[in-house]
Amino acid sequence: MDRHPSHCAVTPYSRRAGSSRVRVFEWLDRVDADFTVSAYASLADAAPSRLARHPLAVARAELRLHRLATARPRRLLLHREASPLSRGWWERRLLSSAEFAVYDFDDALQWDQGGGLARRLAPKAAKARAAVHHADRVIAGNDILGDWAAHHHRDVVVIPSCVEPEDYAPKTSYALHDPPRLGWIGSRDNEAYLLLMAGALEEIHRRSGARLTLVGTTRRSLGRLEAFVDRVAWSPHTERTVLSGIDIGLMPLPATRYSLGKCGYKLLQYGAAGVPSVASPLGVNADILRRFRMPAARDDGEWTEAILGLLDGSDAVRERLGHGARAVVRRRYSYDAWLSRWTAALELPAAAS
Repeated sequence: MDRHPSHCAVTPYSRRAGSSRVRVFEWLDRVDADFTVSAYASLADAAPSRLARHPLAVARAELRLHRLATARPRRLLLHREASPLSRGWWERRLLSSAEFAVYDFDDALQWDQGGGLARRLAPKAAKARAAVHHADRVIAGNDILGDWAAHHHRDVVVIPSCVEPEDYAPKTSYALHDPPRLGWIGSRDNEAYLLLMAGALEEIHRRSGARLTLVGTTRRSLGRLEAFVDRVAWSPHTERTVLSGIDIGLMPLPATRYSLGKCGYKLLQYGAAGVPSVASPLGVNADILRRFRMPAARDDGEWTEAILGLLDGSDAVRERLGHGARAVVRRRYSYDAWLSRWTAALELPAAAS
């Protein structure tokens, strides 16, 4: 690493992880500036079990953070956290070492007290507070996160998690499959949210025969729901092609303070593919649903009513909703729509057209 590198980005995960890909790598792909990227251990996630299986990679990652802080970069972008082992010291040291440092976060990390011994020893909340305090500028993924950050920092910019509509195969037919296909995309950590609407899913399956396509993990974890679940392993290809083959997208969330910080990314993915969807109206989800003109659901009764309403509606109604959502995503949540604001937040030259 150069003694005084110009641009550095630090993120806890590799490009394969949704958060790092969306908030860091996709932006860097769109700017002319040459960034040195440090992805902690280059793993898909920082679960303690995964880190324990890669002790040499963890040791190298910690050494790399030391070298980066010593190098004192001119510009530093830190996404979420520098190290899963840190209690805030790496975040403080890295951000303080740079001439101009930006902290970016896209979840309610400030309210994440975690579970398990590892998370209690290195809580995300403490790291988020330290990072906000020591950054020169903060980028928050939505207004709720931005409002919290603004109580601790005078320079906060809100930039949503964006999608590239052209990366998603658009839905071309709105005639229902036989049986209908409900869909969900996400990580193994969030898959259990589907159990919040288990009663509704079982009722909808009973009444319509609908099956549930999960794009994410191939490990069975949903109990009785597995009888009508079809699993597709995540890859860049499946993310871009499978969503357009579902009839209704789903995004349930638990009614917690942490959920308020979610950036609605699943909804935006469904919208980019032109897929009608139903979601919990928590945090930014409520605003996205309103813009998409799609139904919200809070309990099994509302989930059942909303999903059956879309399934029972005409092909033309579903098509109008899907096309409308895709237009909203392109206009309000695409990388092109926010690129100039992101480059300005990093104080980078305007991207070439």
